[in-house]
Amino acid sequence: MVSRVNGQIDMDIIAVLNDSTRIFNIQQEILYENTSDQALNEIYLNDWANSFKDKSTPLAKRFAEDYLRRFHFAREDERGSTKIYSITNEYIQPFTWERPDGAPDIIKVNLEKPLYPGEKVEINLLYSVKIPSEKFTRFGFDDQGNFKLKYWYITPAVFDKEWKLYSDRNIGDQYTPPANIKIRLSTKPYLYVASSLNIEKVVTENIYKTTFLSGKNRINPQLYLTRSSRFESMEVNQTEVLTNLEDDGLMMGMKGIILNRILKFLELRLGPYPHKAMLVTKEDYLNNPVYGLNQLPQFIRPFPDGFQYDIKQFKAVTDHYLKNTLFLNPREEQWVYDAIHISLMMDYVDLHYPDMKLLGSFSEFIGIRWFHAADLEFNDQYPLLYMHMARMNLDQPLTTSQDSLVKFNKNIANAYKAGTGLKYVEDFLGDDAVEASIREFYLENLLEPTNSNAFKEKLQNNAGKDISWFFDDYVATRGKIDFKFKRVKKTRDSLEVTIKNKKDNNMPVSLYGLNDGEIVYKTWIENTAENQQVTIPREGIDRLALNHEGVIPEFNRRDNYKGINTLLNKPVQFRLLQDIEDPRYYQVFFMPEVSFNLYDGIAIGPKIYNKPFLTRNFDFRISPKFGFGSQTIVGSASISNTHYLDDDNLFALRYGIGGVRFSYGYNLFYEKFTPYLGFFFRNNYLRDNERQSLILRNVNVQRDYDLLNPVDQPNYNVFNVSYNYSDTNLVDYIAGGIDYELAKNFSKLALDVEYRKLFKNNRQINLRLFAGTFLYNDETDNDFFSFALDRPTDYLFDYNYYGRSQSSGLFSQQIIMAEGGFKSQLEPQYANQWMTTFNASTNIWKWIFAYGDIGLVKNRGVNPSFVYDSGVRVSLVQDYFEVFLPVYSNLGWEIAQDRYDQKIRFIVTLDLNTLLKLFTREWY
Repeated sequence: MVSRVNGQIDMDIIAVLNDSTRIFNIQQEILYENTSDQALNEIYLNDWANSFKDKSTPLAKRFAEDYLRRFHFAREDERGSTKIYSITNEYIQPFTWERPDGAPDIIKVNLEKPLYPGEKVEINLLYSVKIPSEKFTRFGFDDQGNFKLKYWYITPAVFDKEWKLYSDRNIGDQYTPPANIKIRLSTKPYLYVASSLNIEKVVTENIYKTTFLSGKNRINPQLYLTRSSRFESMEVNQTEVLTNLEDDGLMMGMKGIILNRILKFLELRLGPYPHKAMLVTKEDYLNNPVYGLNQLPQFIRPFPDGFQYDIKQFKAVTDHYLKNTLFLNPREEQWVYDAIHISLMMDYVDLHYPDMKLLGSFSEFIGIRWFHAADLEFNDQYPLLYMHMARMNLDQPLTTSQDSLVKFNKNIANAYKAGTGLKYVEDFLGDDAVEASIREFYLENLLEPTNSNAFKEKLQNNAGKDISWFFDDYVATRGKIDFKFKRVKKTRDSLEVTIKNKKDNNMPVSLYGLNDGEIVYKTWIENTAENQQVTIPREGIDRLALNHEGVIPEFNRRDNYKGINTLLNKPVQFRLLQDIEDPRYYQVFFMPEVSFNLYDGIAIGPKIYNKPFLTRNFDFRISPKFGFGSQTIVGSASISNTHYLDDDNLFALRYGIGGVRFSYGYNLFYEKFTPYLGFFFRNNYLRDNERQSLILRNVNVQRDYDLLNPVDQPNYNVFNVSYNYSDTNLVDYIAGGIDYELAKNFSKLALDVEYRKLFKNNRQINLRLFAGTFLYNDETDNDFFSFALDRPTDYLFDYNYYGRSQSSGLFSQQIIMAEGGFKSQLEPQYANQWMTTFNASTNIWKWIFAYGDIGLVKNRGVNPSFVYDSGVRVSLVQDYFEVFLPVYSNLGWEIAQDRYDQKIRFIVTLDLNTLLKLFTREWY
């Protein structure tokens, strides 16, 4: 039986590594004490190494939700797993055990008799762990034969009135109680051992080197086994720091000075670090980096090397410091870690780099320094990136479980919201109450399980004002902050100011008096749930401002200014190129814009618009261009407004008007004018990829008359209602919609459904069904409005054709996957009554697919025609860059026919916004 030292759990581990098979054979003893006030009939254990066992685990599903392909397409020998041989008590009597449904990385051990409060039980485990590849989470084995181990052995779960059971979801937050750990690790002699645990001794016998490690009150200590020593060891402030973080070429002495400064700062602001060593790894940092320009390639980084290394080490060291000393629930209470962590980062930068700009040295470059972005301090990024999500209505409460956060919130926005919120409280209180509360919370809960309520209580007790709004309105909700001036009444010597809180909360707001842009007066207004009126002295004030310094992460600061002696509340500013929003001005942006089609050629012109980098509700855009091919003015203009809603289903309401003018043929132009109203639906659980929309629009088209393709209606008006649905991820993809159109001479209804499935054997199947029918059609003498088998006429001008009127040549081979979806050019090509088609494909090898299409095409007065085609599809990037090579169809063996190169079809996407969705879909 293992001996008791202190704490509640003791673990003894004997682990032997076979590095050729990447398998640990482990014998483990857990002495578990019931410190609760309830009798326990079972003990739950975390076995996160088994989360890599196959493609059906919660971890695998998480990868699929985030469109990460590497795990699904990995070889079996690259995945990890756990094999349990026995689980017994101290008398070697077996426990019955099981894995709960849907949780292969959790073990339930059934006890023979209840474990009453204060009693202990010994659990002996004999098992093996196969280590996965590092390419999934950055932890595991690498190609050089090194092992970076995290969550590699079994640990107890936490019981706090109930069992806190969490599967691995690639967010690095295993919840386990602190334990006294002893590890006897046997490896080949050439493997160097690095760990934050204490290395008691190293013994080499025969072909194995045995390293004895230990540590008290530890949770999830990492272990690195490397073929050569890759960690630098520095003795800093009585703590050994082992780190492999990239150093940007700094000398060892400079790195020691930086680490010494970091640890002294943390000891001053928090308290002493209780362990002898800390392991600060590149892998942990890369999983939670300092986002921003410092992630650019080395040769264009705008920050000095010392700052780069300093801020990276501060981020990684502080995270290690907090996670190994304060034992909160990392899945449910991560916001406390984040609030302390980010607020400390902001203070550290303010102290040691007070002049550091967000753009670094770029802010001094001619051209860049004229942008408002060049004026922003490094710490301004935190409210800015949180507001990025708030403006898109994708922000989530800080109390949201980590596995329920969208990736951008998990990695960036929620941490920044937490830290910014703490600085908001600090500015509101105007003293050192927040700083003192953090230190007291740290010292009082050092190496002890704690919770967010203890942090809340500490802050409230030390605050000299009521800060309940911070926890009730800021932390626990996704409610926005937004204030404006309702009324300002001027007298000879005072100003009566009425402030309106546009949101349903009670957060305070700062009121400023400005003179020529300089602050001459500041006060805080509390109890803002109702309109607040305050009287302030008028002397020396020419403009009033709310939240002038931007300490409050406010949703819309553009209406926060009120002129006293000026006609406008704020001046108008014109900016070349898009910029960060500057709420002190009415901003209008100019940017050159380029488009291309075969008839206008390259079209270049200015885009005049009001949208900064952050999304805003009201947008306008005017984009006239000169087409060098058509030698005339083309372009577009639009105006829209979006209302984001917190309804259970209705996510946003958008309405607007847009217009375009481009060529649709040589010397043939079209003008399209479209008012629209859109309803957008999204589940309140924002990680759910299900989306729905209902769009109502009226498309008015004016076209030049084409003698080669005459129609009765060169100008027409179509009322269109479309419902669209999608629920997509890497493994399962379903999307479709119903479309209804009503015009003077026709009315039609169409259904389009697409389904994709990626099976566990990496076989992918793609299915698509299209069915369309005319309710009535008086345009039967031409096929302009007919359903198309392979290339829609696009009379609504929705698709991005580069040569929409071409009937031969390269541009005629561009395919849009709409309507019939055929790749071969067959007859009948159109249907003026109804059409039904079915498209399918499956992969032959990696990105090479075999496809086949079948369909029925019905024209008025003739029998339905059965059509089919088949071929090879080369899918470099699905839906974005694809080539279709026809093989066999109604035309016979197309591959053997003349002019085969003209039968090849392709999909090419050049639109930047469309391409960006390919890279951002996993983040939102």
